[in-house]
Amino acid sequence: MRALPLGYSLRNLWVRRVTTLLTAAGMALVVFVFATVLMMTEGIRTTLVATGSADNVVALRKGAGAEVNSGITRAQAAILAAAAPIARDGEGRPLASAETVVLTNLPRRASGQPSNVTLRGTGEAGLALRPQVRLVEGRMFRPGRSEVVAGLAIARGFAGVEVGSMLRLGGRDWQVVGVFDAGRSAFDSEIWADGDQLMQAFRRQTVSTVVARLADPAAGFDALVAEVEADPRLGLEVEREERFYARQSEALANFIRILGTALAVIFSIGAVVGATITMFGAVAARTGEIGTLRALGFRRGAVLAAFLAEALLLSLVGGLAGLAAATLMQAVDVSTTNFATFSELAFRFTLTPAIALQSLAFALAMGLAGGAVPAWRAARMEIVDCLRAA
Repeated sequence: MRALPLGYSLRNLWVRRVTTLLTAAGMALVVFVFATVLMMTEGIRTTLVATGSADNVVALRKGAGAEVNSGITRAQAAILAAAAPIARDGEGRPLASAETVVLTNLPRRASGQPSNVTLRGTGEAGLALRPQVRLVEGRMFRPGRSEVVAGLAIARGFAGVEVGSMLRLGGRDWQVVGVFDAGRSAFDSEIWADGDQLMQAFRRQTVSTVVARLADPAAGFDALVAEVEADPRLGLEVEREERFYARQSEALANFIRILGTALAVIFSIGAVVGATITMFGAVAARTGEIGTLRALGFRRGAVLAAFLAEALLLSLVGGLAGLAAATLMQAVDVSTTNFATFSELAFRFTLTPAIALQSLAFALAMGLAGGAVPAWRAARMEIVDCLRAA
């Protein structure tokens, strides 16, 4: 069977370029929404996963689920830090940090509306466990003082979080002495202070979590879990830090993915209808041409393939345009509420090769759905009827 050249379909799209552009624009909008939703979920996942380290573990009270819901006594924290699988520094001290995590309200810089912000009480060991954190302005807080350092996203997004300003937290005034960059991780959306001072200000008798480094990341985790479960004094759950933060992203990412995909599918119905109307118009305008092609020896399958190729090319143009627009979203910093902690989480849209391929496949699926019926109609036309209509 002779096939019609691809140039035939391209030429027909160019002849009807106004209709082509309008239909492609509708598909581009749908692909833009679809790709943006996937980029948003990937950005949230990447931000939280990047927060964890493969060498670190996180311990919470059993059943807590999140740091803000957990409570660990100092005695329990000391027992865990003394466990054999925990790494030691050069002076023999365990690389473990007992930390207090609370939520506070701060006004957004743009709207003035209050939003929850994570406040973390840590210390020298906690800083050593997060080598990705670096100061970009000011200095680190000093132990025993009411001083805080703010993550880059908090400093940019909230009012009154400039170096030298004062924050009212837990009934006490705290001075902002520095801003840190945590490499686009969730720590960028936190404020850090001395752990003991934070516990006093918020009247806490227990810490929220214990973060520790394993001496042997491969075998040490299972050994630590077994040791914790065997000790009735603890009542803790130990999880790899990477897995802990990945789990924190699941609820929010799944919600956005389901909602966004549903919206994209609904919008795609309109795009498919538009493509169908466009292709039916093309068939009606080229009835005589179809008859001529059939008279020249091109079979029904060749006509079907030509019109399907035209619809797929149309959708490909829309898909590439929508994907190009979605790519620009990577330059936008956004924030939302993390469902796991109900606090602010700043992230960026993240485009991956897999998302690009999924978006283009979605566009081609719309083109195939919109062009299948018109292409079948064109292929079923009789030669005599086509020539008479011409």
